Amino acid sequence: MNKILSFEPISDRMCKLRVKGKSHNLTIINIHAPTEDKQEEIKEQFYEELQRIQDRVPKHDITIIMGDMNAKLGKKEVFSQVIGRHSLHNSTNENGEMVVYYAINKDMFLISTNFQHKKIHIGTWTSPDHQTVNQIDHE
Repeated sequence: MNKILSFEPISDRMCKLRVKGKSHNLTIINIHAPTEDKQEEIKEQFYEELQRIQDRVPKHDITIIMGDMNAKLGKKEVFSQVIGRHSLHNSTNENGEMVVYYAINKDMFLISTNFQHKKIHIGTWTSPDHQTVNQIDHE
């Protein structure tokens, strides 16, 4: 508990935790992005709020954004610098594109698809009938 510098519940979709580190402090922003079927305006408001929160993080902090991004990231070569080559999916959905463009704009990358994992560990969501597996949670 003495390492926690602050905790800020921002909305029902976002919170921020700041932890004291040895050389750098760590800010973790936990998010639950709108699903693919939500209106474009709602998604844009979400990413605007995320940007406002991240812009207030001290410059020397290590920042991790993690959670349910409801984003499928494909294996497009053009996005490989940000998402790597180890995605479960071949194509990127609209939410995935929003995540990728946000990461590019903030000079970040997604570690969940940048490093290779065993196939059984790639999926982050399984349908109730266990027939569909998706990789939609990223950090």
